Amino acid sequence: MQETLLAIHLKRHTWDETRPFGPWVRAIIRHKLVDAARRRGFRIEVPVNDFTDALAVATPDPERSVGGVERYLDELPARQKDVVRALTLDGATVRDTASRLRTSEGNVRVALHRGLAALAARIRRFET
Repeated sequence: MQETLLAIHLKRHTWDETRPFGPWVRAIIRHKLVDAARRRGFRIEVPVNDFTDALAVATPDPERSVGGVERYLDELPARQKDVVRALTLDGATVRDTASRLRTSEGNVRVALHRGLAALAARIRRFET
């Protein structure tokens, strides 16, 4: 309450006497309430033990393992396949991949983008 009254006092020069007083005061009150709620914080704590059944570890799907990915990679054009394999499976950098494939880093990024888009489309088509 004190903060609100102090804010009204400090901001009294912003009130236009030709306009209604109530909405101006309500706006200041609303802002002070929001400030107080932010300071107090809003956190809900839920023990994880209540959700152990729902969070059970799923067994890995063999279709999504590296072997399953290799099957999709083989359907890509050679350059895209080399780039996607180097960057995602082998962990190479864009610079290393570009020098190994004797191309620019921009071309590697484009091939990666196109390869991943093609893989995503094939996987979506397979799953439907």
